[in-house]
Amino acid sequence: MSHTFSRRSTLRLLGGAIAVAAAATTAAGPVPLARAESRSGAGPRVEGLMVKLTLDEKISLLHGATDPASLGQAGYVPGVPRLGIPPLRLADGPAGVRVTRHATALPAPVLLASAFDPGLGRRYGQVIGREGRALGQDVLLSPMVNLIRTPYAGRNFETFSEDPLLAGDLVAAEIRGIQGEGLIATVKHFALNNQEQDRNSIDVRVDEQTMHEVELRGFEAAVAARTGAVMGAYNKVNGTFACENKTLLTDILRERWGFGGWVMTDWFAAHSTVTALTAGLDMEMPDGTYFGAALKTAVQSGAVAESYVDRAVRRVLAVMDRFGLLDGSVPPRPARDPKAGAAVAREVAQAGATLLRNRRHALPLTGAAARSIAVVGPTGSLPFISGGGSAHVVPDHADSPLDAIRSRAGGGARVSYALGEDLFGKAIPDGALTAGIDTEGQRVAAGGAWTYTGTLTVADADEWTFVIHYSGIRPTVFVDGVELFPPLPGYGEYFSGGLVSAAPDGLAVRRKALNLSRGAHQVSITAQGADTGQLFRLRRITGATRAQDVAEAVDAARAAHSVVLFAYEDATEGLDRGTLALPGNQERLIKAVAAANPRTAVVLNTSSSTSMPWLDGTAAVLQMYYPGQEGAAATAAVLFGDCDPGGRLTQSFAVDDAHHPVAGDPQRYPGVNGTEEYSEGIHVGYRWYDAQGVRPLFPFGHGLSYTSFAYEDLRVRGREVAFTVRNTGRRDGVEVAQVYLGPSPDLRLDQAVRVLAGYRRLTLRAGERRRVTVRLDPRTLSSWDAGRHDWVLGTGRRAVWAGSSSRDLRLRGSVEVGA
Repeated sequence: MSHTFSRRSTLRLLGGAIAVAAAATTAAGPVPLARAESRSGAGPRVEGLMVKLTLDEKISLLHGATDPASLGQAGYVPGVPRLGIPPLRLADGPAGVRVTRHATALPAPVLLASAFDPGLGRRYGQVIGREGRALGQDVLLSPMVNLIRTPYAGRNFETFSEDPLLAGDLVAAEIRGIQGEGLIATVKHFALNNQEQDRNSIDVRVDEQTMHEVELRGFEAAVAARTGAVMGAYNKVNGTFACENKTLLTDILRERWGFGGWVMTDWFAAHSTVTALTAGLDMEMPDGTYFGAALKTAVQSGAVAESYVDRAVRRVLAVMDRFGLLDGSVPPRPARDPKAGAAVAREVAQAGATLLRNRRHALPLTGAAARSIAVVGPTGSLPFISGGGSAHVVPDHADSPLDAIRSRAGGGARVSYALGEDLFGKAIPDGALTAGIDTEGQRVAAGGAWTYTGTLTVADADEWTFVIHYSGIRPTVFVDGVELFPPLPGYGEYFSGGLVSAAPDGLAVRRKALNLSRGAHQVSITAQGADTGQLFRLRRITGATRAQDVAEAVDAARAAHSVVLFAYEDATEGLDRGTLALPGNQERLIKAVAAANPRTAVVLNTSSSTSMPWLDGTAAVLQMYYPGQEGAAATAAVLFGDCDPGGRLTQSFAVDDAHHPVAGDPQRYPGVNGTEEYSEGIHVGYRWYDAQGVRPLFPFGHGLSYTSFAYEDLRVRGREVAFTVRNTGRRDGVEVAQVYLGPSPDLRLDQAVRVLAGYRRLTLRAGERRRVTVRLDPRTLSSWDAGRHDWVLGTGRRAVWAGSSSRDLRLRGSVEVGA
């Protein structure tokens, strides 16, 4: 029988071990380099450079600097021109290369992952790799492989899955694609950076088994794929910052996995010089606060041996040498191929499109349903390309879904449009503000300032959402003494969303809701012209304007045969979500429109799982996440049945905010007094739902096709699971067949009810059948034993299931696992 150990006792044990290791590396006096650590796999070219480099030159290779010819990338390392060591330019790129020039804006990684297709992941990486090189970059700060642990995490769209196997497969495939084009990949964020709230300081307490079985599997896969670089996370792990955590950076990454590349900090994530360097950190970004002058002083004073600097430099140069950057000239850079990039972007968006609900075959739109359509929602007329922050890409182009639907429906169809939910506000009524100021286009000259003090007269008590659009410095606005748009915490002002934070004309946007009583309210506004001048607009959204928008959408829905309603949720690095509910007035909008027309299909442009109290009233729900620059065309193709919705959920969708793995326990999320405990252990995502017997809204692996499939004839031979999948419908379609493995009866370790053991993406013609074989690999069959600090095989008779999701398991068998 299996046995569950006490997690809190294991946490204390592991935390103590890390504390001892940290103390050993930070003892007083010079820190020598261990004999074993002094060996280097660097080739003769690197060793030849090492003897020529001065201490200053070595240190210059270990921290970021200002790029004299910036291309708008995230970071720059200057190189050593006299020795032919070129500079390195480092660009963000989870969904395309983030510079100031145009690039292919690919679908969000979570949409890529929904295709359950590592081969497609490799092609996704190839597009980014080629474009990164073409756009003058040498290092890509991607992919992100942190697991989706909490549905609130602001960067869930940037990563892949809640499942370690799927995440590992995809990160390895994408890295091979990126680096096959000559661009150095950087897997991030090592490790346990699973939330944005307090990410710079939160101390993640995690036991050894959980860390290895859940979060680290993707990073290990990235190392096996020979990623050139690893980015350390902001957070602490068991009391020590990740970027100076010897257990992570040396014991696991180097010694256990054999990583041969270099480790850099996340931006401004360094906290020390000697401790970080000796623990295994090689590069500080984006500057040299700790690895610049402070490092030189530490070496010259004898606080740390120069051999540690040499070790870090060798690691950087060895990767550069591997990519041909030390041959005397930078390898030729390819030209961009925007057409090829767009083709892959569209293929990924279509392959990852996930149909969650389809009552009475509401989709695809055919016949009368395709000839009379009402499109509703702000993201129906505005392209929703990507999330915010470091994931933002300047796209080659972006069409609106409305235009794509009209184009696909053809000239004989009637396609109407209603806004439904106002994102950018309406003008403040004339006369509402005293002194008659212009709030629709107030300009402030460069170097100047503009102020206003007066009153706002409200005719009826109502909720007012004030919306400010601005260029340059954000204006300061007070209403009744309340500052409406204070500075956002941390990097929030910079990482401020993908769509909702920018007006159609490019001005930045902020919002604040206040309940205002009838009568006069004091208003003051101050705007600074700065160096380039200032333009701003102040608008409002009220209960009355919302009701008017909903009423217009209901009228449009009633007048059409079918409705396609686009709903959004804008996520970004630096900020977590506050709820699983759709923002704004969208829930009311969906309920009202669906009540007026039951043939309403909802398209979700959201970052992660979403609660759906409106679900029963709708005919269909299509999850498109952030679909990239080709998202409009891909969405239309799926809606009209030009392709089968081929995506499956890579994360469980909770019913509401009270029923998911971190609900109701602030110690799990967002943490208490700066500490967060992964007390759910290995039971992340669907494993928690299974262990707790909680029903998700939609389970991991769920997704519908426009056809149907049958599973037949499960047989297990050795460690191979084989079964047949048959297309029982009248259309060609895509199925993702999934195999799950049960626990070992012989292990006295915590185990999941079942884990994903393999999958196959299948495209089957109507009536076609195919035999599927999945081999159970040793890692999936094993558990981490913290007592042995190693993997142990889970022997005995273990259950095996095959089906179309973690909860739709059509076939069951067993496998006998020998020692």
